[in-house]
Amino acid sequence: MLTAILEVDDPAMARALIVALKSYGFHPMEMGGDALSGLTDPLGFGGQSIRVPEDEAADARILAEALYAQMRK
Repeated sequence: MLTAILEVDDPAMARALIVALKSYGFHPMEMGGDALSGLTDPLGFGGQSIRVPEDEAADARILAEALYAQMRK
């Protein structure tokens, strides 16, 4: 089962985070990997959810949040 670890508002940053997570040995789901990936959140969020297998979520979240913070500077 996949777990969302981070919501990213910029698709380019989401793609970069997915590549970075893979380079560290994690297994994030590719963008467009599910039937609803092109739809926006009913609450108005139009970003991309970064999802990894449940057993990787804790470690992947720490890395993804740190990388995302650096990318947003």
